[in-house]
Amino acid sequence: MRPQDLIMLLLIFGIMYFLLIRPQQKKLKEHQTMLEALRRGDQIVTQGGVKGKVVKVKDDNEVEVEIAAGVIVRVVKSTITTVLNKTEPAKS
Repeated sequence: MRPQDLIMLLLIFGIMYFLLIRPQQKKLKEHQTMLEALRRGDQIVTQGGVKGKVVKVKDDNEVEVEIAAGVIVRVVKSTITTVLNKTEPAKS
């Protein structure tokens, strides 16, 4: 293998890292912080397109979401894609 080939291989890997791998890691980290910040009263959207209001945040990666008046479903936290409206933190 010639030195020029090695340099091109490293250059291609560097470009792939900065264009694909790094942004994906950043997006995953932002999603994790969003899920950790979930609290009661937040309006959310799941991957399936279901909109609802968080009723209860459980410790075992589940959230109870009210999707209609009196209709509460359990949702896995990782399926939540966006938080539409954040509630204000409770004052102590």
